[in-house]
Amino acid sequence: MAALAQEILNSFDRLPASEQSLVALEILRRLVNFDFPPLRDEDLVSNAEELFLALDRQEAEYEQS
Repeated sequence: MAALAQEILNSFDRLPASEQSLVALEILRRLVNFDFPPLRDEDLVSNAEELFLALDRQEAEYEQS
């Protein structure tokens, strides 16, 4: 990731939650017109696996508390 992009993300992280929501919404509005390539099955499977593993970790942490 370019240094400027990382700086933008760091600045975003320092914003209050209400401002983060507004900035995220504006970025999403701008992304609507992007021409993204179609997702590959491998990408979908990988993302689903990461999500389920994260949910498993959260569930395990919840059960331990």
